Amino acid sequence: MRTLPAIMIGVIAPFAPLFSARVFEHVGVLVAGAILAPGKRTVASALRAMGLEKERNFSRYHRVLSRARWSGMEASRVLLGLLVEAFVPEGSLVVGIDETLERRRGKKIAAKGVYRDPVRSSQSQLVKTTGLRWVCVTLLAEVPWAHRVWALPFLSALAPSERYSQEQGIRHKTITELAGQLLVVIRRWCPAREIIAVGDGGYACLKLLDRCRTLKEPITFIARLRLDAGLYEPAPPRKPHQIGRTPLKGKRLPSLSSVAEDPGAEWEQVTISDWYGSQERAVEIVCDTAVWYSSGEPVVPIRWVLIRDPRGEFKTQALLCTDLSLAPERVVSYFVRRWKMESTFWECRQRLGFETQKQWSQKAVERTAPAMLALFSVVTLIADQHMAEGPEHVRGAAWYDKRDPTFSDALAVVRKELWREEASFYGSAVESETVEIPREFMERLTDALCYAA
Repeated sequence: MRTLPAIMIGVIAPFAPLFSARVFEHVGVLVAGAILAPGKRTVASALRAMGLEKERNFSRYHRVLSRARWSGMEASRVLLGLLVEAFVPEGSLVVGIDETLERRRGKKIAAKGVYRDPVRSSQSQLVKTTGLRWVCVTLLAEVPWAHRVWALPFLSALAPSERYSQEQGIRHKTITELAGQLLVVIRRWCPAREIIAVGDGGYACLKLLDRCRTLKEPITFIARLRLDAGLYEPAPPRKPHQIGRTPLKGKRLPSLSSVAEDPGAEWEQVTISDWYGSQERAVEIVCDTAVWYSSGEPVVPIRWVLIRDPRGEFKTQALLCTDLSLAPERVVSYFVRRWKMESTFWECRQRLGFETQKQWSQKAVERTAPAMLALFSVVTLIADQHMAEGPEHVRGAAWYDKRDPTFSDALAVVRKELWREEASFYGSAVESETVEIPREFMERLTDALCYAA
């Protein structure tokens, strides 16, 4: 039996109470194997990476995902606690929420549907694909040694197709309904921290916004807002002896599209420090408060922010925030962090083999994809113990002046540390054989393997 590498004990040990002792041993092997294995991240590839290709009881490792009793929700709670302790010990917790698509086919993948493929689609071309849709929540926190904000996944939920819900005889949950439930769970886990949730225009739903703001400890929600949204003045106070029901809204306000074209609007120029991957970007904003109302929906007071580019490189866009006291510069700064989620999803596909798993049973399907996304955060936590030493972990070149480490560097550092503890994997060999290899060649070989996707 392989023992858990010492480098992983500090990160993996808090998850031990969620499993039985024997299952937890298998979990450690699978996690280490998924980190070390290049290409497809199947159970078989993880076992091969750990030198267990001759293990006769290999089915025990498959049962960790398909039959073992453990709670993915509790694992997400533990992972969030580790991330908060490491990267956001104080201050506001900024979480991003978005959906990602896992391309899967086959008759046994029952919850699959046909969705728009965000990776292959563009504004001029729509590409649809068959797969599973996951609503993923990430912690948008600054990683000190990377000198930038990373999106660290910790909670994912399957959003099955409407056809699947009808076949199962259950009520279909929309993306916004599922997002609201996930945010309520996060509020329960962190009752004493301020939480700011960031989403794209698909989450600008009045029911979701109203649910977040009416919690006992409200969650501030920031999202993109339509330029033609119905904005109104606050409802006037009810007059004495007034007949009829209390009004929900006041006078209709001009649309944001007309405000954007108004030559008399007072635009203020601000500088955003981390604008979609660039260092700094100067933009012009104008903001105000209003009541957003649509017939049959809750009434939600919001702060809206219009953003205009002085260079004219992007169209004027609008944001909303449920916290009326939040400064508009912070609203924009929090919203642009959402772009980091796209980078994380790309890294999970390129570096961690997301979408290459082959499980077919329903329980394994529901566990594997969230585990592969959470592996991004686990690798970051393990690398955090070593990356603070200096820039020697950054893989640069004469033609590429790379100063700050990226996730590929973090993954390479973790792999190197795991290989250094080879004795903890394999124990003492029965027959030892020594082969002399030039150090320079060995370092190049190790470097190539550590960065292999």
